[in-house]
Amino acid sequence: QVQLVESGGGLVQAGGSLRLSCAASGKLFSIYNMGWYRQAPGKQRELVATITSGGSTNYADSVKGRFTISRDNAKNTAYLQMNNLKPEDTAVYYCNAKHIVVSTLEVWGQGTLVTVSS
Repeated sequence: QVQLVESGGGLVQAGGSLRLSCAASGKLFSIYNMGWYRQAPGKQRELVATITSGGSTNYADSVKGRFTISRDNAKNTAYLQMNNLKPEDTAVYYCNAKHIVVSTLEVWGQGTLVTVSS
């Protein structure tokens, strides 16, 4: 089973960009679908974007056209490129890995904080 460590969060002004990384340890990264979720203060965790083992992507409407999810199986890493950030993007961002066959095999990272100032 993989273990996940996120990095790349920080403070950025509105309109700026950040790239989050999710490094996976363990074996068989390529057989996990990867996702990014976020949780703002006082709100429930929500889906941001997902990418399948085959590279198909899906985005929340709120980030379409601004965020891009990608993965590099050779580096066991998933990424979230975030452009044109808005204050409402402020949240803790979590990386998620879900086995492509046994969906109950699911792993979360510890989260990385993204703060967007207006």
